[in-house]
Amino acid sequence: MDNYRFILSGGGTGGHIYPAIAIANELKRRYPDAEFLFVGAQGRMEMEKVPQAGYKIEGLWITGLQRKLTLKNLMFPFKVISSLLKAGKIAKRFKPHAVIGTGGFASGPMLRVASGKNIPCVLQEQNSFAGITNKLLKNRVAKICVAYDGMEKFFPAGKIVKTGNPVRGDLVEMKVSKQEALSHFGLDSEKPTLLILGGSLGARRINQLIAAKLEFIQSLGLQVIWQCGKLYIEEYKKYVSDTVKVLDFLNRMDYAYTAADVMVSRSGAGAVSELSIVGKPVLFIPSPNVAEDHQTKNAMALVNEDAALMLRESELDENFESVFSGLINDPSQQKKLSANIKKMALPNATNHIVDEIEKLLK
Repeated sequence: MDNYRFILSGGGTGGHIYPAIAIANELKRRYPDAEFLFVGAQGRMEMEKVPQAGYKIEGLWITGLQRKLTLKNLMFPFKVISSLLKAGKIAKRFKPHAVIGTGGFASGPMLRVASGKNIPCVLQEQNSFAGITNKLLKNRVAKICVAYDGMEKFFPAGKIVKTGNPVRGDLVEMKVSKQEALSHFGLDSEKPTLLILGGSLGARRINQLIAAKLEFIQSLGLQVIWQCGKLYIEEYKKYVSDTVKVLDFLNRMDYAYTAADVMVSRSGAGAVSELSIVGKPVLFIPSPNVAEDHQTKNAMALVNEDAALMLRESELDENFESVFSGLINDPSQQKKLSANIKKMALPNATNHIVDEIEKLLK
């Protein structure tokens, strides 16, 4: 059978969207006549990024709970009921053979409804500390694909399969030459390049840091590719020069990773997985504004293996210059970090996840 129907649900950030797209692409490669439908949250970035990838998407009226009492929280029960009802209609109309959830509040209603209809469901948990939606769904799904060891503290051990996190296919191949990548950004092939990644939405504190330390960074002989996020591009585009390229979003990550010699990055699950495959020295600055501080836990999983450096936001003012210059001026440390982070890579994650989905279909 080739004309399977698949629903993929998840979103809110690129860390939930891009794994879902990668899984869909591999399913489509194996089953060219299959039908696909994405289910996300109205008004979030998946409503733009998924159609750009060539897939249909429907939005639910759902948001996450806020950490303090707000009007949005008072509306939450109504949003849940609305989303469950719409998810039910989607499942009844589309009749999926399997539903795949990649996390984020958008996936909760869809997988809750699908599992209640005995449709095979698979969860994909990107982080070393499980998200609340996936924890709530753990007993309702058939398989849970994870990227880290020790996830038995969150999920039933018998359902866990360690696959790694899906990454975009162009990153596994990395066929771009260094010269081509640098030319793409208009940079000098004779200078080492720093790539700054604040996540798909940008990172205010990293942007503030780079703006304050830009002269220091350039004094080390570096040129810069700075992905600041669309929320911040108007504030930081004034720093563009021959040696500093400021962009709201990087559509060609293969070019960016190839051009880079060293990186400063948030430590969302997707970034950690991609950077492990890329295998270059990285200084992680975790976001403290995420559930259960999971970005710090993601970064520490690499730091504990001498595969990356990490600074908390609270340490930046005091320690950034010494830690960063120490890395730039120590080629042996750069080589060690590169070798060790490559050992953490799981480049075949997407294939392994789709293998698990196939087992349920059969």
